[in-house]
Amino acid sequence: MHIKTIAATLAAAASTLAFANPAAAQSLTDSIERDMPELMELYRELHANPELSMQETQTAARLAGLLRGMGYEVTEGVGQTGVVAVMENGAGPTVLLRADMDALPVTEQTGLPYASEVTATARSGVVSGVMHACGHDTHMAGLIGAAKQLAQRKDEWSGTLVVIGQPGEEVGEGAAAMLEDGLYDRFPKPDYAIAFHDAAQIPAGVVGYASGYALANVDSVDVTIPGVGGHGAYPHTTKDPVVLASAIVTRLQTLVSREQNPQEPAVVTVGAIHGGAKHNIIPDEVKLQLTVRSYSDESRDGLLKGIERIARGEAIAAGMPDDKMPVVTVDPAFTPATYNNPELVERLVPVMQSAIGEARVIETPAVMGGEDFSRYRRADPDHVQSVIFWVGGVSAENWAKSEAGEMTLPSLHSPFWAPDADAVVETGATVLAQSALTLMKPGAN
Repeated sequence: MHIKTIAATLAAAASTLAFANPAAAQSLTDSIERDMPELMELYRELHANPELSMQETQTAARLAGLLRGMGYEVTEGVGQTGVVAVMENGAGPTVLLRADMDALPVTEQTGLPYASEVTATARSGVVSGVMHACGHDTHMAGLIGAAKQLAQRKDEWSGTLVVIGQPGEEVGEGAAAMLEDGLYDRFPKPDYAIAFHDAAQIPAGVVGYASGYALANVDSVDVTIPGVGGHGAYPHTTKDPVVLASAIVTRLQTLVSREQNPQEPAVVTVGAIHGGAKHNIIPDEVKLQLTVRSYSDESRDGLLKGIERIARGEAIAAGMPDDKMPVVTVDPAFTPATYNNPELVERLVPVMQSAIGEARVIETPAVMGGEDFSRYRRADPDHVQSVIFWVGGVSAENWAKSEAGEMTLPSLHSPFWAPDADAVVETGATVLAQSALTLMKPGAN
């Protein structure tokens, strides 16, 4: 399926997803369970019709239509393709619930009957398959499930609910784009921001949480290393950037092993090295591409400054003239570390345990992946508390095989990643909704 057919496909499917009003006395878990056939239909529709980052026009329109039908005041086109839905319900705190909408340039190989056949052209000009290989389709379906319950239970909460469909998480642009487009000026600023992410290393339906740092700063760094090229048989007439690049790569490892506090995790990975064209030619230039991961701003600053210092120091040691010093470029579109406010975690963990069972809620270590959900708190850390939690997506069958050493679990971003979507959507919707109901319970704040 090509990208131009998505609009027609989603429009045709829109009429088939109708949410009925629940009985007022029905419990939250019972209500969500009753809604699961419709939510899974939405999930399969989104899965089969993914859109790349900052191109999520039809996905956004689909979410906007559903939220508008629930009674939310909906604004589209925030931060290019973002959706903001607001429901005001008297005095009380403002709670923001967020799901990301974008897919990845990955050709799906799950074999699912509703597998994506979409192809699209990325901004780079590369044409590829498109797949929800990071599970954002489960995030959206879970968000819609929670939003519906909250819209129908207005007698159980007081305050303002802000539900957002965010573009461009995979490229680290979407949250910043929505904030820059006035998210906190044009719409109520949240007291609390909550989101979930499916997890490829946790059993299906199990919730994982971390207190404090949960995900890392993510920086992309390019190092251009000039040299003086020449014939490989006469290296004494050159300044070899390949040897210099090798020295820089080796020395960079000491940033973590010898300069970073062992109590503060960090990663400096050289993911690519490009230079030269032939066996017997010393090139004029070599380029390195690095990913740098950290948690605190102080660690991040030390690592980035260290990269520049090491590159320059090794060049001086190699006898490079001042006009041929390495150039270090840090991509300004970095993803800040995601911080879960400990007091909010402490408040919500018992809520999660009550909602889905204590055994299904576990503490998990922070990871070195990145998530631009971090920006919602970072935009006003004195006012906004936030938490993002994991919802396991590994089916019981695959978990048992993995534990027995019979299979290697696919990771997020894998063309084979197919979460147990029923468990992810139902658990995500339940925990999002119950967390919001708790935070906005009349008299609770």
